[in-house]
Amino acid sequence: MGHYATRVNGMAIAVCRFVHTRIERLHRRAAEIPGLIPLAGGLPADELLPRNEIADALRAVQSSPTALQYGWPEGSEPLRHWIAKRLHARGASSVTADDVVVTAGAQQAIALAAAELVDPGRSVYVGVTSYPAAISALSLRGGVPSASRAAACAHYAMAGVSNPSGRDLLGRERDALLASGAPIVVDEAYAELRFDDRSERPLLVGAEDRVWHVGTVSKTLCPGLRVGWLVPPAGFRERVLERKHAADLQAGSLGQAALAHFLDRFDYDAHVRRVRGIYRQRAETLVQALERHAPGFRFEHPEGGFSVWVETDQRCDDVALLACALRRGVSLDPGRLFRPDGARNPLSFRLCFSYAPRDALEEGVRRVVAAVRDAERKYAA
Repeated sequence: MGHYATRVNGMAIAVCRFVHTRIERLHRRAAEIPGLIPLAGGLPADELLPRNEIADALRAVQSSPTALQYGWPEGSEPLRHWIAKRLHARGASSVTADDVVVTAGAQQAIALAAAELVDPGRSVYVGVTSYPAAISALSLRGGVPSASRAAACAHYAMAGVSNPSGRDLLGRERDALLASGAPIVVDEAYAELRFDDRSERPLLVGAEDRVWHVGTVSKTLCPGLRVGWLVPPAGFRERVLERKHAADLQAGSLGQAALAHFLDRFDYDAHVRRVRGIYRQRAETLVQALERHAPGFRFEHPEGGFSVWVETDQRCDDVALLACALRRGVSLDPGRLFRPDGARNPLSFRLCFSYAPRDALEEGVRRVVAAVRDAERKYAA
C-alpha cells in the first residue's frame, strides 16, 4: 500500500507540475499585456513598498563588516532578537533569539519543516483549500496533501488569515489541531494583516514541542528582501540548521543587515496599520463589485490578507478560464492550485485585491464575469 501510494502520488505530482507549468506560462504572458488588471499573484501593492527607507538602509549597511560577508545559518542576531521580541509581546514568552532561524522567506521555512515532518506516502492535512507553494513543498517530500485530519502525519495551517480564503480558518480549527497530537506547521504570512487588528496568541504557546512557527515580512514590507523565519521545536533546531546550511549556507547577509537597520529606525507597526487600512478598502471595493456583477458567485467577506476565494456552480476548465480572462484583460488564479487534490470542478478561483489599483477593481470583476461566460461557452462547445 505504501509503495502504491507513493507511486500514485508521484503521478499526481507529475500531472500537477504539467498543469502548473501551463498556468505559469499564462501568468508570464499576462505580465506583457498592456492595460491588464492584475487580480492574480498575491503581491503587495507597489506603492506601499517602503522603497526609500529600504534604499537608505541598504546604503547605510554597505560598509558594515558583516553585510557583504558570509554569516551563520541561523541568521542575523539583531533580526532574531526583533522576531523573538514580537512573539514575546503576543504571549510567547519562552521564545528567545536562539530559537529563531532566519530563512529565505516563509517558503524556505515551510520546506525545512516539511523535510523533517513528512513521511513519504502519508497524509498531510492542509484543509479544503491551502497555499499552493505549501502543497508543493509537502508533495515534493512525498507527502499526500489532504483535506482530512484523519491519520495525518503532520498538519499545515495559516494563522490569522488563510490563503486563498482571506478568512481565519485556524481560529475554527485550533482546538481540533491541538487535540490531534500531530506536528503542526503554523504559517503566519498574513497574520499581521487582519483588518480588525486582532493579534492572537501564537499557537506554539503551550505546544512548543510540536508547533513549527513560520513568519515573514514579505506581505507587510516587501518580498524582495526574501526574509522569513522558522521557530522549530527545540529538539529539531540542530537538524534544521544542518539542512539550512546544506541548502544555502545562510539567508542573504545584505538583506538581513538592511532589514535589521530598517526596523531599528522605522515605525513598523504604524506602517502595518497603514497598509492594513488600504487593503481593507480594496477588499471592500472588490466584494461590492462581486455583489453587483456576480450574484451567482459564492464567496465570503475576507477578514484580512490579499484575496477573496470565489466558488461557482459552473463546470469548466479553470486553466481555460485563465486564458479567457487574459483575453479580456484581467488575470486570476485558477482554483485547482489551492486544492490538495488539484480538482478543477466545480469552477473556483482566487481574486487578489492587493496589487491592482482600487479604481480598477470593479472593471476587473466585470471582465472576470465575462471571462467565465467565455469559458462556459468554450467548455460546452
